Amino acid sequence: MAADRDNLAASLLTAISVERSWHFEGVLSDVSEARDRASDFLYSLARKHPPATPDAHDDALLIVTELASNAFAFAPGPFTLNLRATIEGTLHVGLTDTNPAAPRPRPVSLAGRGGVGWHLINTLADQVITAPEAGGKTVHVFLPW
Repeated sequence: MAADRDNLAASLLTAISVERSWHFEGVLSDVSEARDRASDFLYSLARKHPPATPDAHDDALLIVTELASNAFAFAPGPFTLNLRATIEGTLHVGLTDTNPAAPRPRPVSLAGRGGVGWHLINTLADQVITAPEAGGKTVHVFLPW
């Protein structure tokens, strides 16, 4: 009986996740607001479940900032940011915006006109998936925590 209880507790523990979502209007200041809210979430998460690497917090904030700024630049209108951390050590960053087109890499501009963000996201992430949604898309980024 105790073994059954221990197995049940172990299976429930592996299913635990912490999740938070925020909705934004899609104005420029929402990019920094999304980053700030994500940072608060990650600091709170780190107190309970420290990241596996010292760069995990900064990597996640870079991804949030790039996704939010791309939503502002290429998908006019509101966007939703979702962060979810699992006990297995994965952080899922999801951003839903109003542009149905999947992101694609652009040539890097040495004049400071962008083209770096999508490459950074794909370099830092374990996996990136773009899923069509009604009226837009969601970019799902999975990285270690």
